[in-house]
Amino acid sequence: MDTTALAPITPAPPPASPIQFSSAAAAKVAELIADEGNPNLKLRLYVTGGGCSGFSYGFAFDDQVNDDDTRIDKDGVSMVVDMMSMQYLMGADIDYEDGLEGSRFVIHNPNAQTTCGCGSSFSM
Repeated sequence: MDTTALAPITPAPPPASPIQFSSAAAAKVAELIADEGNPNLKLRLYVTGGGCSGFSYGFAFDDQVNDDDTRIDKDGVSMVVDMMSMQYLMGADIDYEDGLEGSRFVIHNPNAQTTCGCGSSFSM
């Protein structure tokens, strides 16, 4: 009988989220939710047609998570994205910046071929 010790098995890390949600963005969302006074709110990120580049990003608070939504949790807050919008946002990084141009959520979208100057619309 072989009594060779086996190396412990390290579990695989959880799969990466299809969208990254920065700690700065999560902190701002937590602040805004606290201002609203409803801890059940989630940040909904969506894409609609329009804007100067063809598609526009939108943000809204929502207390519902639909069956086809992707939910990303970070630092105690949640962001939800509907299935249709997710196809345009795969691989995107959502951040919050406070700088000379003002404070805003910023979307770094690898799928966007062009973006407008304000960063709120893009084309594919």
